[in-house]
Amino acid sequence: MNSIAQYAGLENAALPPAPLHLAIGMFDGVHLGHRAVIEAAVQSARRCGGTAAVLTFSPHPSVIFRPAQPTRLIMDLANKARVLHRLGVDALVVQPFTPEFAQLAAEEFIPWLKQRAPQLAAIYVGENFRFGRGRKGDIALLVAEGRKHGLTVFSAPRVNFDGEPISSTRIRALLEAGDVAAANALFGYSYFAEGPVVPGKRLGRTIGFPTLNVAWAPDLRPRFGVYVVRVAGAKSVTALPGVANYGLRPTVEQAVEPLLEAHVLGECPFETGDLVTVKWLRFLRPEKKFSGVEELRAQIAKDRAEAAADFSLR
Repeated sequence: MNSIAQYAGLENAALPPAPLHLAIGMFDGVHLGHRAVIEAAVQSARRCGGTAAVLTFSPHPSVIFRPAQPTRLIMDLANKARVLHRLGVDALVVQPFTPEFAQLAAEEFIPWLKQRAPQLAAIYVGENFRFGRGRKGDIALLVAEGRKHGLTVFSAPRVNFDGEPISSTRIRALLEAGDVAAANALFGYSYFAEGPVVPGKRLGRTIGFPTLNVAWAPDLRPRFGVYVVRVAGAKSVTALPGVANYGLRPTVEQAVEPLLEAHVLGECPFETGDLVTVKWLRFLRPEKKFSGVEELRAQIAKDRAEAAADFSLR
């Protein structure tokens, strides 16, 4: 199977009758801490010939509880599914997080799950998992209720990095600061943007640095600036070294919405309409307004040289 099965709501999930090993959580970013939970579900399912699935929620609960200040998501559902598929997850169930669902009592959660997925055999969560109305349900209650219904409950301890727990909140702060190298260490993979190449104003081409304009509109915007990247396409075998700018392009236009522009350091095989993935490796410098096109050209040449040095290109 080339893609993960996806379902809108557990009541609509056409899951196999095999034992269901279900990882539950938002899993925004699918970082190393999340992988401890998800990989436990996958490995257990494989051992018993069961199904490994993830139950996540949309929108983020903050949209219900803090509508004026909702949590900005690192990753959309399409990319979450892509990463989960790489981890061996068989199915992704996206449960609508509605005001009615938020009122479900903690003691009713497992019966709610079992009613919709009778084949449920085990639940996998992080140690800080909370559930039910008012977030009153904790791991102790989940284990006790699971035992009543013949379910195994696995609680993964938090994963630390540099002495601090890995969390989506910590990664969001790093991305907003532009520190993608540190964020990547917590992800366990490179932060990426995926989208089609769209037509641009071709200014880069006129000053000697042709760029790919990538249609990409993340919920959580990383810091505006220039980054060392790799660029891959659906048909490319390897990701090509490059440098990218993400921001409002203040020197040539004061754009309303930020734009991601990627410049491949060697020959660029990508064209308008191609779907590309830009993997962010390192922050080079913040976006700034230059005095004119010539100063911009000189700075881009420096950016390109610095990026090339990262890849030991001459």
